[in-house]
Amino acid sequence: MTGAGEPRVILHVDMDAFYVSVELLRRPELIGLPVVVGGDGNRGVVAAASYEARRHGVHSAMASVTARRRCPDAVFLPADHQRYAEVSAQVRAVFDSVSPHVEPLALDEAFLDVTGARALLGEPIEIATLVRSRVADEVGLGCSVGVASNKFVAKLASVEAKPIAAADGVRPGRGVVIVAPGDEASFVAGLPVERLWGVGPKTLARLHDIGIRRVPDIVEAPPGLLEARIGAAAGAHLRRLALGIDDRPVETDRTAKSIGQEETFGSDVADLDAARAELVRLADAVAARLRTSTLAARTVTLKVKFADFQTVTRSVTEGAPLDTAVEIVTRLEPALAEVVSRGALRLLGVSASNLVEPVRQLDLWSSGTDQPAHDSADRALDEIRARFGRSSIGRASGLKPRTR
Repeated sequence: MTGAGEPRVILHVDMDAFYVSVELLRRPELIGLPVVVGGDGNRGVVAAASYEARRHGVHSAMASVTARRRCPDAVFLPADHQRYAEVSAQVRAVFDSVSPHVEPLALDEAFLDVTGARALLGEPIEIATLVRSRVADEVGLGCSVGVASNKFVAKLASVEAKPIAAADGVRPGRGVVIVAPGDEASFVAGLPVERLWGVGPKTLARLHDIGIRRVPDIVEAPPGLLEARIGAAAGAHLRRLALGIDDRPVETDRTAKSIGQEETFGSDVADLDAARAELVRLADAVAARLRTSTLAARTVTLKVKFADFQTVTRSVTEGAPLDTAVEIVTRLEPALAEVVSRGALRLLGVSASNLVEPVRQLDLWSSGTDQPAHDSADRALDEIRARFGRSSIGRASGLKPRTR
């Protein structure tokens, strides 16, 4: 048993090049080559890149033509988000076997509170090593683990544990980085100020205006200076992070309340057509997961994060539950146009909530076997993917909602 005053032990587990690594499970002949997941056409966008491709400056959300120019030998593979969700569930099962306190952040990362697991599983380094071993053995993927007494520092530590894509080759990372209790402030002090949560381009510029460029500058700033420049709440927030302080618990909720998919772009997206193509892709992934789970949603939500890190959401609630990409795109496209007009997007997400069993309401003149055209098309996609693989067919980025 752990004592009441004993520091928490928080793991942040981040999968290494997750999308690419999942693809390499079924294409092992590509291991060691520069691999890019994403479209390779003139309007294609990189969804993920292997460390071998990152050596050449290729990164997510980069235009595929730019990626091809930087790395002519890159192998492009189509994204298969449904498959990534399936493998993510396998990884989550490993996390659940280690601790009941798991907070997923995305398909490829999660926090684990393993404070109570120490009596059974050992010291933090042993638990972190166990997680990496089980993910490798049971799923076939690599991951990096940061360990600390709080979520913020654990997440920073996992970045330091990652493989390194250098000009002279890809070097293995440390795998596990542990920040011991009491060392949080010194660990954070060695990092650039922009690594603090909430320091986006605008905040960074304001900090530079008052001479703050390093994390210790925040700690040493005269009382009131920081708050006067970026606001009282933001100033207090950054002062705590600069000292390595983060009291937030790992938030566990085993009841599925929503199904979502989001993408953080390496380069901000300001073009409506490019943003709409991403909306279609995300909506298709969410709809497929809904149907796989035999669920439909009464509420669909668009989430965006602007270049200045401001986050907004727009939700639409319908009387009839939705489970197709066309229906989701139809409801969210007006909101997308509105937010894109306000500025460039750093992140785009689609989620479905208020989940219920799917029910199709027939109109007065429908026969019992009638289905909307988009409903039949989506289920045909499901059948093709089930038979030939998730990447065998995708939805065109120019998908147009059915007029009614």
